[in-house]
Amino acid sequence: MDKKILVIITGVIVIIALSIMVLNLPTSEIITTQKTNEKIGLVINSPTPSVSLQQLDEIFTDASSTGIGRSNVYLFWNVIEPVEGNFDWSQSDILMGLNEKNNLKVTLYFSIINGETLGPFPKWIGKPTLNGINEDELVNTLDMILSRYHIVDSVIIAGETESQFRYNEAFIPVYKELFFNVYDRIKEKHPDVQFGNSFALHQVLDKNLKHIVSDLAIGDFVAFSYTPTDILNEIVKTPDDAIDDLEKTFEIISNKKIGFFEISWSTSEFVGGDSISQKFFLEKLFNFYTQNESEIEFLTWYRYYDQKEGSCVTKQQKIGDQTIIVGGSSSMGTSEHVIERLNHYICNAGIVDTNENFKPGWNEFKNQIQMIN
Repeated sequence: MDKKILVIITGVIVIIALSIMVLNLPTSEIITTQKTNEKIGLVINSPTPSVSLQQLDEIFTDASSTGIGRSNVYLFWNVIEPVEGNFDWSQSDILMGLNEKNNLKVTLYFSIINGETLGPFPKWIGKPTLNGINEDELVNTLDMILSRYHIVDSVIIAGETESQFRYNEAFIPVYKELFFNVYDRIKEKHPDVQFGNSFALHQVLDKNLKHIVSDLAIGDFVAFSYTPTDILNEIVKTPDDAIDDLEKTFEIISNKKIGFFEISWSTSEFVGGDSISQKFFLEKLFNFYTQNESEIEFLTWYRYYDQKEGSCVTKQQKIGDQTIIVGGSSSMGTSEHVIERLNHYICNAGIVDTNENFKPGWNEFKNQIQMIN
């Protein structure tokens, strides 16, 4: 009997029709001969919204052939624990199994803060305010995940954090107390796992929010996403300008390592991008990495495949009788003009197009990793 499983990869729902049993990959069967770099990552996604398990397996194998040593996995609380105390591992077991099979470490994004919004939380939790999040429940869920998946070595529990506190700085102490309490308790059981918060660097710089980043530079590292865009999601930077922006992270944060969580450059002409500028940016990005390697926790490119135009930013998705957030955060704004450009940007941020043709950025990405491995 075929079994359908919903898998969330980078905020995109992928429907996998399984005609075999759920992926089972014991460590003894994992054979890796290629040298990998655990600091360099790639967000691995599929080019279409529906793929078979075999196709997804091949996608992971091909992406891993670049020499990467990590990927991002995005697990939301409402998916992993839909009923209190009852965990649904069907989605995450497939993703984690594929990462383990390909010898990839995992940066886990577990969203407590998602830009201007909180969660998404399971229905049984409701819609808590920041000071209403139950510390015991959060610790228990994170412990269950980390105990099951030992390849997770980094956890981000707040993304686009600057947007949450831009107009709510009075709540920063509330979040810091929650973070430290959760951090201390999780570290007792998982001392080797690193924890931090993520910020959208382009928004931090454009909106002069560096003070919020400095105030929330807590945990083991500080992570940043980055796009070379203005507030309309159009590319307005040169590759050199973008590297200058990345350099500013070391000015903002001087006492912790920096994790580059999602770094991208779109090839969409609609927003001012092209394949050549993406390639040049990748070349300069890896030069930046080699010069600052000792200060960098990880660097992950967003992402592997392009996707069909208009399919990349969907604020809500109906699944059965439940609506969940599957892409972006509320901080993206509601302007159709802005969202249209964000769709073009994200859908063309891959290094392989939807027809499975390698862009110049693919060879640059692969060659640069081979040179540093």
